[in-house]
Amino acid sequence: MKTLIRALGFGLAGLAQAASIAAPWNGQPLWWLQLLSLAALVWQLDALRSGAGSRRRLRSGALYGWLFSTAWLCGTFWWLFISMHTYGGLAAPLAAIAVLALSAALALYYALACALFVACAPSGPVRAAAFFAALWTLAELLRGSWFTGFPWGAGGYAHVDGPLAVYAPWLGVYGIGAVAAGIATLAALAFRSARGRAFAAPVALALVLLCVPMLLSILRGMPADDAARSRGRLSIALLQGNIPQDEKFIPSGGVVTALRWYGEQLQKATAPLVITPETALPLLPSQLPPGYLDAIATRYASGKQAAIVGLPTGDGQSYSNAVLAFKPGEATPYRYEKHHLVPFGEFIPRMFRWFTDMMNIPLGDFRSGGLAQAPFAWQGQRIAPNICYEDLFGDEIGANFRNEADAPTVLLNVSNIAWFGDSIAIDQHLAISRMRALEFQRPMVRSTNTGATVVIDHRGRVTHELPRLTRGVLEAEVEGRAGLTPYAMWVSRFGLWPLWGAGLLVVAATLIFRRRRAA
Repeated sequence: MKTLIRALGFGLAGLAQAASIAAPWNGQPLWWLQLLSLAALVWQLDALRSGAGSRRRLRSGALYGWLFSTAWLCGTFWWLFISMHTYGGLAAPLAAIAVLALSAALALYYALACALFVACAPSGPVRAAAFFAALWTLAELLRGSWFTGFPWGAGGYAHVDGPLAVYAPWLGVYGIGAVAAGIATLAALAFRSARGRAFAAPVALALVLLCVPMLLSILRGMPADDAARSRGRLSIALLQGNIPQDEKFIPSGGVVTALRWYGEQLQKATAPLVITPETALPLLPSQLPPGYLDAIATRYASGKQAAIVGLPTGDGQSYSNAVLAFKPGEATPYRYEKHHLVPFGEFIPRMFRWFTDMMNIPLGDFRSGGLAQAPFAWQGQRIAPNICYEDLFGDEIGANFRNEADAPTVLLNVSNIAWFGDSIAIDQHLAISRMRALEFQRPMVRSTNTGATVVIDHRGRVTHELPRLTRGVLEAEVEGRAGLTPYAMWVSRFGLWPLWGAGLLVVAATLIFRRRRAA
């Protein structure tokens, strides 16, 4: 009974971790809940360290870490069930099993981290906190990198509104997650220790980690420097067609509606830049009505307006998820092709064709565009598009910042999250885009089919928003930005390897020190 209650506690703590990314009742991130849920995990893991033999502790740590993480991940991206069952036609039990299996598989990274913490954590709270933070960060990096990566719901996204958000332009989302893991461990170990110095030291360090952002904010946010980084303003119109996913690819349904509505909006728009969502035109150029795309090109071939249009492209043998941009004086439209493809959505992994054949989803193998494609230059701004969940991969967006003179001044995400209905996925994706804005100190503009269609400023704040699940046009101004954040400078050159190296160094040093003490 005691084991069952403890397992239930880990599961509830994991669900709290999921809720911290975007609360189910209002979609807002809860930074304090992320710290609290992770502290609860460490509290229970630390209790295992004084239990039975080392092998049993190792197994228990792995089991409870796996339960926590499986609950966390299931509670985070449960909405995959909607895409597979509601729109894909997969039987509900099979769709539920698929979500559970994915969560359970990804949770193995964290199970290993927890097992190593229980078996090998040093006795001092500060060293133990560094050890857990390193292990947890390595698990997050593994989840976000291996097998194309699926880092949705990483713990750092809970902190876009919290005191740790100021770490974003220095360390990025994974660095924030590492600091949060360290603080949670210090807090958990402090309250398990006796009074006096053993209690005071970790609490003091945790407070320092929470207060350092104020100093970093002062260093990065001087008013004169902030004004110097402005690249001027651009008026935009963001189109949100709200085409139901179950109609989107039906020729007599959503296709007709999309072509008519987006065509009308593109023709009558008055903003200097008009942007549609991902695959707003759900047909290949060769499948569009005769003259449709030419009419758009002609409309924006002269004057002072440009348009960015989402549609699939291809030559009959290979295809890409792309955006085309039209502007005066350019005979050939600008093209961005999605680089980071979605497994099972845009390409089918080997040996999984049987699974996709069970669903009624137009799946296929798309080609991947290159990394760090040139931005779209318009009215003094350099606009760097990314499509759908590409904005999850900050290191790949960071590749655009290798040269400050050519770095984007505005980030653009075009998405279609209608696959997941009116679910928390919309709010979670908004938090992800806000984190990218914080990391690079660039505005992020989002044009989506069903929401969230918004303008996010360089401080990660939503300044303009269109009501979700409605058809409409959001007219707003976006302020482009220049300069490079510390995160942009190191991630553009080294990717996430500095975090990998730091985590591995801490883990290796801890294990070597432990072995020497045992000798």
